[in-house]
Amino acid sequence: MMDMTNDELNKVLLHSQAHIWNHIFNFINSMSLKCAIQLGIPDIIHKHGQPMTLSELVAVLNINQFKTFCVYRLMRILVHSGFFVKQKVSENKEEDGYLLTPASRLLLKDEPLSVRPFLLAMLDPILTKPWHHLSQWFQNGNPTPFDTAHGRTFWDYVGHEPKLNHFFNDAMASDAELVTSVVVKDCKGVFEGLNSIVDVGGGTGTAAKAIADGFPHLQCTVLDLPHVVAGLQGTKNLNYFGGDMFEAIPPADAVLLKWILHDWSDEESVKILKRCKEAIPSRDKGGKVIIIDMMVENEKGDDESIETQLFFDMLMMVLFTGKERNEKEWAKLFFDAGFSDYKIIPILGLRSLIEVYP
Repeated sequence: MMDMTNDELNKVLLHSQAHIWNHIFNFINSMSLKCAIQLGIPDIIHKHGQPMTLSELVAVLNINQFKTFCVYRLMRILVHSGFFVKQKVSENKEEDGYLLTPASRLLLKDEPLSVRPFLLAMLDPILTKPWHHLSQWFQNGNPTPFDTAHGRTFWDYVGHEPKLNHFFNDAMASDAELVTSVVVKDCKGVFEGLNSIVDVGGGTGTAAKAIADGFPHLQCTVLDLPHVVAGLQGTKNLNYFGGDMFEAIPPADAVLLKWILHDWSDEESVKILKRCKEAIPSRDKGGKVIIIDMMVENEKGDDESIETQLFFDMLMMVLFTGKERNEKEWAKLFFDAGFSDYKIIPILGLRSLIEVYP
């Protein structure tokens, strides 16, 4: 810094200020997107069937008439962040129209692979409040910032608050729909030779239903806490079981852990894996654990996906006692739980499919 000219120093200072400002205001991107979803903007534009002008959009939005001039400002930032694009409507109209992008299509209400429930859950005030207590948590003895903010753990809160329980189950179901569609299509070999599988922490059964439909010969069981599976109806090859994965897992050829272990500490994860090992047969009889989770530091991601993984690692720290793990950390869990080997299939973008053998 001392060797810079005044012009160079000013340029660095201004760039540094802009860098800080962009990080301060990063939340505006997510909150603007949440607003657009709550107003129904992606669905309105989609149903329009062609580029939708600002005046056409304003005319059908259910908003206060004195706020209509602000819609342009909301749409401008969402165009900038890649959720809408502008396109000329026709030669006769000077006004451009808005269209969806591949990302905003995943936010439509009726999109089978919609991530809309996940977004609304993660940006709910119950889940954003703990971030305001992060520095306080570093100085106290609470297990998580969520505990600092709400006076109890996330799991205790979910068990007693129907609203958060509903949000969380919907969020996990929407993710399960997307991931399972890839697994069932592209990883069929994972299920070959299996006659039964238990989806541990499977929620309302979205992943298990897709597996049961894709492999009718496979008997699928969803294990989750009693309040999660209460009243859910099974099918010919799908059933629900209320229980605790830390206590016991129903016996099966294989156990599925989709986005489970990253919620828990190493010690807790080893306990879960030991229960899994007790539930399955030996490797020579086809026994295995199928894990769908992130693997960080795999040197295959771009800057954006690496940042997403880092975000998720912080999310696990703030809401739960878990973390995102690299291959060395995953391997230590497996071997500490008594497993002999594992195989990683990096087919799920930010996440990998891992087969673990007893």
